[in-house]
Amino acid sequence: MTVKTCYYEVLGVERQADETVIKKAYRSLALKYHPDRNPGDVEAEAKFKEAAEAYEVLSDPEKRRLYDQYGHEGLGNAGFQGGFQDFGDIFSAFGSIFQDLFNTGGGASSSRPRRGRDLVYEAVIEFTEAFTGVTREIKIPREESCPGCDGSGSKSRRRSACRQCGGSGQIYQGRGFIRMAGTCPVCRGSGSLVTDPCDECQGQGRIRRSRTLSVKIPAGVDTGSRMRLTGEGEGGHNGGPPGDLYVEIIVRHHEYFSREHNHALLERKVDMVTAALGAEIEVPTVTGESQTLKIPAGAQNGKLLRLTGLGFKSPAGGPTGDLIVTLLVSTPQDLTERQEELLREFAELEADKNDDSGLRRLAKKARRKLKKALACFL
Repeated sequence: MTVKTCYYEVLGVERQADETVIKKAYRSLALKYHPDRNPGDVEAEAKFKEAAEAYEVLSDPEKRRLYDQYGHEGLGNAGFQGGFQDFGDIFSAFGSIFQDLFNTGGGASSSRPRRGRDLVYEAVIEFTEAFTGVTREIKIPREESCPGCDGSGSKSRRRSACRQCGGSGQIYQGRGFIRMAGTCPVCRGSGSLVTDPCDECQGQGRIRRSRTLSVKIPAGVDTGSRMRLTGEGEGGHNGGPPGDLYVEIIVRHHEYFSREHNHALLERKVDMVTAALGAEIEVPTVTGESQTLKIPAGAQNGKLLRLTGLGFKSPAGGPTGDLIVTLLVSTPQDLTERQEELLREFAELEADKNDDSGLRRLAKKARRKLKKALACFL
């Protein structure tokens, strides 16, 4: 099992570092370990890729939140694989940073294989589906290699070499100790030009198509959760790998239930007699099944009662939440005369019980004794 170094240690920043500090640290490491500055240095290549992987996570708010909370394992459980297969992936992902560093078209030739773009799809699901998990069919429009010309852009599948760059797709420029390749402005890095454009893609070598995918959304997701489907993004360029598809979850509100972390929340009205005497009542769960809830005698308005393990599962492998029921004690209205009489009697009994001096009870007892004594003389 490979033990990964802490991403904050890789970039040499504090855990509280903001986006600007993290980007500055990565730029410094990218310059120090850049392959053009360290040709043939295997250790520098490894550090260059490690720094890129750390920046990929810490520069993304959602990935950084998962990493801070659950570490490397949490990222893996959420579908984030991390890491880069080659330098082309890094230059493609962070091209703007390398352009700032070296003032070139991304530090890598556009004629080399390039990874396709990542795509984001918003999946709206019901509250109950977030609780149980659900499988959804989604349709993704994306760019793919043209089948009519095998991605060449040419009817004959032949392209003429670009005279500007000699077919390399690159023009070179130097700055100090670094000699960087930039994209040829004529062929745009392909190294060749199309003389007989394909009718299907008009010479672009790529077409836009929709692909239907079956996506399994795990139980416990919440609004803002993201799932990574590796290789389901747009097709790569020049034989490069495809990008990834990120499915971003949006959960609709429920009529009765709400959520706090992994706990399901429910408000339940009870009458004052039930609250005072205590009882066992039936309450619904998120799945629609009923559970028995024991209300203790003397329960007050706003009391929280917990049904353990009936909340949301944790997608990252943490403990399952609870179903927390808030009691709302209701006051009766439109009383009958008999109900009013009983309540007033109850109020008197309550006043007697709360009379610390006991004078009222003593007075009643004395009146009963006097009445009994007088009866003897009648």
